[in-house]
Amino acid sequence: MTILEAQKSSGGLGVKIVRSFGELLITAGLIVLLFIVYELYVTDLFSAKKQAGATTTLNGDWAQGRQPHPELIDGKAFAKLYIPSFGADYRFTIQEGTGAAALEVGPGHYKGTALPGEPGNFAVAGHRVGKGAPFNDLDLLGSCDAILVETQTDFFVYRVLPHSDEIANWSTGKGAQPQCAHVGTLRTKGADGGPYGETYGREIVSPKEGDVVAPVPHKPPDILPPPQQAALLTLTTCHPQFSNRQRLILHAVLTNQFPKTADATYAQLLQAIGEA
Repeated sequence: MTILEAQKSSGGLGVKIVRSFGELLITAGLIVLLFIVYELYVTDLFSAKKQAGATTTLNGDWAQGRQPHPELIDGKAFAKLYIPSFGADYRFTIQEGTGAAALEVGPGHYKGTALPGEPGNFAVAGHRVGKGAPFNDLDLLGSCDAILVETQTDFFVYRVLPHSDEIANWSTGKGAQPQCAHVGTLRTKGADGGPYGETYGREIVSPKEGDVVAPVPHKPPDILPPPQQAALLTLTTCHPQFSNRQRLILHAVLTNQFPKTADATYAQLLQAIGEA
């Protein structure tokens, strides 16, 4: 083989390698694109169908008086969640448990945490991307924004606690606004702020920090007896979007409770709490 022939053979091989590598990159890109489409759209469709079924079943149980005191069964819906600032169509049933199957239906209640309206911490997890993405926009909620939980007998109104940069001037700052009338910092006058000194309306934590759903967030379970615990709602989801590297946490405090009546409507409730 002459030098010229060897160069041509080597060049042809190089082109083939580059072409093959390019084809592999295109194939990999298509696979990633298909996966993104599946996660963002296809799983949403599956979850929407499951959510609708869970809601229908829950409505039927309530209509027949089957849940005056809900029996918490893994994967079974027992309450509904509303966030008025996300629009009138934002409503999800809450399932018992935070396993994969429950979260594919909708938000899931951390087993062992408080129930709606109870002292302690009613904690709920939800997906941020795909599978219905009920908690996709949690980062948009500000302090004092309302979060409503409906049970068979009552509506419970929680409002997001002050963010860390609002604590110092809360009473003369945002805390003076009408929607914040029943939202305090939960802190004592001690240097560490007392049992709730580490509880803020929004925080970003490591997935290992499971004590965010403790009765008093970040504290041992026995730091306060139940009668002295605030009635909190904690929502958790992955952070940032498209990643499970961290967790976005929202803490809210119970401000109102409205017994459900036959002639009461959701619109009237929003008007009563200043969210209409």
